[in-house]
Amino acid sequence: MRIPDPASCHVFPETGKMSDGTGRYEKRLSDLAGLYADSAAFAALLAAGDRVVYDVTEFRPSERPGDLIFGVTRMSPGRVGDEFFLTRGHIHAKSDRPEIYYGQKGTGLMQLEAPDGDTRVVEIRPQTICYVPPYWIHRSINTGEEDLVMVFSYPADSGQDYGIIERSGGMRQRVVAAPDGWALVDNAAYVPRDPEVVRELTRSPA
Repeated sequence: MRIPDPASCHVFPETGKMSDGTGRYEKRLSDLAGLYADSAAFAALLAAGDRVVYDVTEFRPSERPGDLIFGVTRMSPGRVGDEFFLTRGHIHAKSDRPEIYYGQKGTGLMQLEAPDGDTRVVEIRPQTICYVPPYWIHRSINTGEEDLVMVFSYPADSGQDYGIIERSGGMRQRVVAAPDGWALVDNAAYVPRDPEVVRELTRSPA
């Protein structure tokens, strides 16, 4: 087997870009339809322009077990009604795979949800490292007035399951603006996962 070559990429916190990535994608407001509680506010904002909410530059050397994928996420500031701009969120397709996020610019949150609905929130600021343990659903939220820029890394064979949030009607709680910054409120549309689904998601690998 040929041993992979070392590589380096430079992160530019002010622009949220990374040099020498192998791929890049962006998510516009229209890609986030159905994620926000206030559908009228979403429609009004979308009518004003289908803006980019977040973009990702990544370095993906391979998808082999033992390798790592890393990159940079840049999230715009903004709100839909009382809810801040957020990412779609996911659990890893191999749910026992972890991830780390390293804040570079701005202020935001990592909202985490265990398969049984337990919710945790980690605040992210420059030089903050957020550890996302195995088995946790997670999404990023920009609670500030400027771009939120984060470096991320996860095992290359992790994969992503974006449908897990949609199948439950969203995450169990929503993050909304509050006088002192942000607050968690219950999501009325949330459907708890079946106990067998929870057991399957948290089953240790053989």
